[in-house]
Amino acid sequence: MGTHELDRDDKDLAELAASARAALVREIGESGAFAADPAWKEAFAAVPRHLFVPYYYVSGAGGYERLWGESADPLVRERWVSGAYEDAPLATRLRDGELLSSSSQPSLMALMLAELRVRQGDRVLEIGAGTGYNAALLSYRLGDEQVTTVDLDPEITEAARRHLADAGYHPAVVTGDGARGVPERAPFDRIIATCQLASVPRAWLAQCRLGGRILTPLATGLAALTVRDAGHAEGNFLETAAFFVPLRGAERHEPEPVALGGVPQEARGSDLFRFLLALTRGILEPQEAHALWEREGRPGRERYGITVGGEHAWAWLDEPEGPYAWPLP
Repeated sequence: MGTHELDRDDKDLAELAASARAALVREIGESGAFAADPAWKEAFAAVPRHLFVPYYYVSGAGGYERLWGESADPLVRERWVSGAYEDAPLATRLRDGELLSSSSQPSLMALMLAELRVRQGDRVLEIGAGTGYNAALLSYRLGDEQVTTVDLDPEITEAARRHLADAGYHPAVVTGDGARGVPERAPFDRIIATCQLASVPRAWLAQCRLGGRILTPLATGLAALTVRDAGHAEGNFLETAAFFVPLRGAERHEPEPVALGGVPQEARGSDLFRFLLALTRGILEPQEAHALWEREGRPGRERYGITVGGEHAWAWLDEPEGPYAWPLP
């Protein structure tokens, strides 16, 4: 293949990426994910996702297949670019069959960023660097100096830093345990986690300004908390479902499998019931959780909330001091 053919191929891929990115932004807009803060639409239109996923894995009949932007096969390169702009999560790092890191579904990222409710001048801490794409979106909106992203795995932070630089962004990328935050970069106005947790680390509250907002995945939902002071935060879940790779580090808790004997099949298949099971795991037996769920009208996620106060943290239904409350780790 000659030089002119290579140049033409690069141009074709760039045009395909631009077209696919524009289509993705339209799709996210139609989903309503930008509703809480439409200004994020410009960031998604400007930041090229494919630069953050130079390769990723897609599952098939024979296991995982790697799609690579440097493949010698032009059809594979086209699949790689097109797949990078699908509204879907992308597996980016595997080890012994375990998913270690991924690029989240763009519409979910957009919804979370919109619900973060940033203001110009806010300092943001992201827990879970991933590919660096989310940090790039934050940097586009707020500026590099306002954004810090942290991850436990040095391979992940090194790759994220490289991807960010390739796209022209230079936020602070820190290798460390996200559950401990990044005290040397505090205080923060907003903290957003892109990994699953069992509870809200107290260190985050201490590193967040009064009135700051914490948005974190928990029990297949997204808890949005307002920080009252260094030891107290409270807020409800958003109504959307959210599934993330678990946080690796000091605050990780491995859930035990739950036997659902005696629970009707309809409830077993309900995402909302399974959310209650995840939230009350180890506290309510499945049959107890089902009785509560039916008695309270099969509540959606937005009726649940989280309170962190001093040494205690608990989840609740409808009211923090109401009859239904369950301790968190």
